[in-house]
Amino acid sequence: MARVALIRASASGDGSRHPVDEVLPLPKLALYGFQHVLAFYAGAVIVPIIVGGALGLSREQLVYLINADLFTCGIASIIQALGVGRIGARLPLIQGVTFTAVSPMIAIGLGAGGGTAALLVIYGAVITAGLATFAFAWLPTRAFRAVLKLFPPVVTGTVITVLGIVLIPVGLNDAAGGLGSEDFGDPKNFAYAGGTMLGILLLIKLGRPFLSSIAILLGLIGGTAVAFALGDAGFSDVGKADWVGVTTPLHFGVPRFEWFPIVLMLIVMVITMVETTGDTYAIGDIVGKKIDGETVARALRADGAATALGGALNSFPYVAFAENVGLVRMTKVKSRFVVVAAGLFMIVLGLLPKAAAAVASVPHAVLGGAATVMFAMVALAGIQTLAKVDLREEKNALVVGVSLAAALLPATVPVLFKENMNADLSSLLNSGVTLGATTAIVLNAFLNGLRPRSHGQAGALGATLDTALDGQVSAPSGAVPVSARTAGETATAAAEPVSDPGH
Repeated sequence: MARVALIRASASGDGSRHPVDEVLPLPKLALYGFQHVLAFYAGAVIVPIIVGGALGLSREQLVYLINADLFTCGIASIIQALGVGRIGARLPLIQGVTFTAVSPMIAIGLGAGGGTAALLVIYGAVITAGLATFAFAWLPTRAFRAVLKLFPPVVTGTVITVLGIVLIPVGLNDAAGGLGSEDFGDPKNFAYAGGTMLGILLLIKLGRPFLSSIAILLGLIGGTAVAFALGDAGFSDVGKADWVGVTTPLHFGVPRFEWFPIVLMLIVMVITMVETTGDTYAIGDIVGKKIDGETVARALRADGAATALGGALNSFPYVAFAENVGLVRMTKVKSRFVVVAAGLFMIVLGLLPKAAAAVASVPHAVLGGAATVMFAMVALAGIQTLAKVDLREEKNALVVGVSLAAALLPATVPVLFKENMNADLSSLLNSGVTLGATTAIVLNAFLNGLRPRSHGQAGALGATLDTALDGQVSAPSGAVPVSARTAGETATAAAEPVSDPGH
């Protein structure tokens, strides 16, 4: 009753401190903050592991990516919860790397030839998309809506489906032991991959929210433990790693700015804006704080600033984590300073290379088992989005069908790009994601124009941000934003959050 009274007093304007702004005693801040880190950790470390593995990075480079990710996550969470001027929602929102960006980043990286050269192209796109999001969040409402017209569900659903379909073979190659490895295709690799998949599915089958939220992490731990027991995994690199390491800006070199990777990352940021909007409304409902258009705009500015910072600090795009929203609901601990404490913990973890080296010791086959599940669920997330589109409308059906056909062209007729095209043009077009996404955007604009034709064309993507920008207090009950998360769940934009298996 006391808490209810406090919330009501705050709402009435008598000057009482809202529970969100309460500074808890130091022991409680530390305990609750570390609890947030545990709920968040799985989603944080999986992204650099999958991206680094797909790009063929060395173990040392992968360790650096993990440390950079954790370090930047801490800074991003502090910016969002503590606030800097008109940046940051000042709500208990944990910021982490969005899984929505994993497939596009791998596609960009593979198109750039893999390795650290690929990272430079990715970081150029991430920095540009972050700055664009930051600037976008300062624009008038009409400008928001004008840009959103380019990305109705028929486009975003098609792009996400293409990403999943094109990248499933990447996971399968890892499951076989990794392209170029001496034991590529060895049945034991598929046994490790299959066992990891089975473990993940069993954990999700149990249906317990916490176990589901860390199913991928537990699957990787279990698969690595079995491989270690059988002599197929080792942790010698942990002993070689330094105890302390500092993330330095542009560690891998000066970013490269190429137009299509930037466009692809901008699409990712449109999706993450919807995720953050939904999570901002959800957390506002949980803590009893009114959410208006300015609060959402501040949250999106924090996303943009953190993403641009992530590209500079060798990390990736950032979004508010839904699983931590669920944790706030379960614990009833509403103070945003708990998230600040969690951010400090993450910064410390980001300075410990030995911890990152242990995570980087996951064998290729085990990683492939988890990645295949996740990429398949990415495709399913796209299909779920397309299910909300009226595909009986011939123009919508053509956008989807022709885009999927274009995405399969590089894999089906590789000779077209490798022998009958100059190197510069080949590097641009020899990507199913590039062709599929470009076709979806251009064909939709040509066939459907920029004015929504029906509910199925306008969909939840525009509705969620429209609601936010109009200053309404609660999110639309039917709006479910598009998101490709670790276990294929879509983020909710409704005020009632769900337990999410990760980003």
